Amino acid sequence: NVSFALNPGEVLGLLGTTGSGKSTIARLIARIYDPTSGEVTIDGVSPRDVTLAQLHRRLGMVTQDVQVFSASVRENVRVFDPTVADADIMTAIAAVGLESWFRNLPDGLDTRLRPAESLSAGQAQLLAFTRVFLQDPGLIVMDEPSSRLDPVTEAQIEFAVDQLLKPAHRGVGRTAVIIAHKLKTLERADRVLVLEHGRIVESGPRQTLATTPDSRLAR
Repeated sequence: NVSFALNPGEVLGLLGTTGSGKSTIARLIARIYDPTSGEVTIDGVSPRDVTLAQLHRRLGMVTQDVQVFSASVRENVRVFDPTVADADIMTAIAAVGLESWFRNLPDGLDTRLRPAESLSAGQAQLLAFTRVFLQDPGLIVMDEPSSRLDPVTEAQIEFAVDQLLKPAHRGVGRTAVIIAHKLKTLERADRVLVLEHGRIVESGPRQTLATTPDSRLAR
């Protein structure tokens, strides 16, 4: 019994305790789960009515757990898509703030990554952001990627999030659903949904809720 709509270019913040349903909503949007009742639509189309490849061209997802392949940096960021040019990869690396890391690689884009030892948690997160930049989707779902990082790395991730959400060639910022474990993350949200036991217990414009003393967000 959760129902909401999100406008193009709007950023929605999802808040709630563990088990409230935040990640379930994210997985339903990304079609990691299919709904047993009700419907999810993107531009009026159900994700079940298109191929996963078509869906993933429109939707990018960043979670706390990043899959790193035993492959070159090039293949890791373009996810084995040979149509992605090296120049585009370098632009994306610069956009997320990975340039200093890249300059120290022994073989540049040909440097082979090993999942267990090549990257710190923060670098892996920034690698995930690089993939989304190259994907250039209109809709992004983020499960608070900076929640387990040290303050310096967290600042890098926050910078990458801002770069990803800012207006691009479309003239409007990307639409986003962000699961927030920290109030700082909500500063970029236009609207907020607060979940509890799988239900929406509060929703509205972030600024309005933040300045309403008896709202859950304000408290």
